[in-house]
Order: sequence, then C-alpha cells, then structure tokens
Amino acid sequence: MKRVADILLSLIAAVVLAIPMLLIAAAIRMESPGPAIFRQRRAGWRGRPFVMLKFRSMRLDADPYGVSPHSGADARLTRVGKLLRETSLDELPQLFNVLRGDMSMVGPRPLYERQAAEWNETQRRRLDVRPGITGYAQSCGRGDMPIEDKIEMDVYYVDHRTFWMDARILFRTAWNIVFRRGDVYEKRYSRQKERETDSP
Repeated sequence: MKRVADILLSLIAAVVLAIPMLLIAAAIRMESPGPAIFRQRRAGWRGRPFVMLKFRSMRLDADPYGVSPHSGADARLTRVGKLLRETSLDELPQLFNVLRGDMSMVGPRPLYERQAAEWNETQRRRLDVRPGITGYAQSCGRGDMPIEDKIEMDVYYVDHRTFWMDARILFRTAWNIVFRRGDVYEKRYSRQKERETDSP
C-alpha cells in the first residue's frame, strides 16, 4: 500500500508542478551554463546504487561530492540555486525517482555509497526501506543535526513506520518549508569528525 500511495502522490505532484518545474529548469539554464538537472549516485534500498535527481543549485565546476554549503554565502551556489535550496524546491525532480521505484515519498534520505560503507550492522538497517524525499530526521531537524543523530532517527523510523507516521512526517516537512523552520544549511556534519578534529 505504501508503494501505491507513493505512485499516486508523486504522479499527482508531478502533474500539478509540471509548469513550475519547467520554469525552474529554464531559470537555472538562463543563469548558469550546464544542465538544469543534477544527477548523483546514492545508496538505495538494500544498498543498491541509484541515480538521484535534483535541480542543480551549484555552478558547473563545483565538486559534486564536496562538502555541503554551510550558508547561502557559499560561492559555489548560484542565485537561483540559493533560492531553490532555501525553499527545498531543488528536491522536486525526485518525484520521478519515486515514480521509478528508486525512492519513496517518506524514508531515510539517500546518502553517498561511501557513507553507507562505514555504517555498522544496526545503522545499515536504514537501507531496509526505500530512501525518501523527506524523512523522520529531516522533519525534526535539518542542518543543525549531526549525521549520527539522523541515522539513529532513521533506524527508529524503519522499526516504527506506519501510514500515519508517514502522514505526520509529510505534514511536518511542509510546515517547516512554509514557515522556514530549521536551517537548510549543514551546520554540523558529524560529532565523530568534530572529535577527531579537536584531538591533538
């Protein structure tokens, strides 16, 4: 039933948002040379790699696997890209990932394959479900939350997911976007990395 709901919701959203998405793509191309859609390999369901789609928010010469921007002042961001990130509109092409079966509307956010390779057995359970456009961790906190906390919340979601939990996550995500709750820019990545940096 979750897969049926994913197909219906993503199809309706893709149809309703078709013209806005075309306008966004045109704005990206007009401001910066290069494709409007950014493609990147991520770890998906059961660890299978897939190509995740996003609207391109950075300049073409930016490292696709570099660190995430820490603020809107990052020189790699285009003006259109900054707006897309801060409104989460850059994620809209993932509706097609949902239709294709790579992703779900709700689930753990897909991370890099190299990140998944570092997880322990418990953490890898987040791969037992399809990754989502939004997830439990993203609905509770965004850039302020380190990766360790996000993974812990992702595993909690895998163990406790229900239709109503998904509905609450979607509602909370929409609320956060409309009222700009939570920082979209990554302020902290990892407590472990912070400890390694601080150690003599």
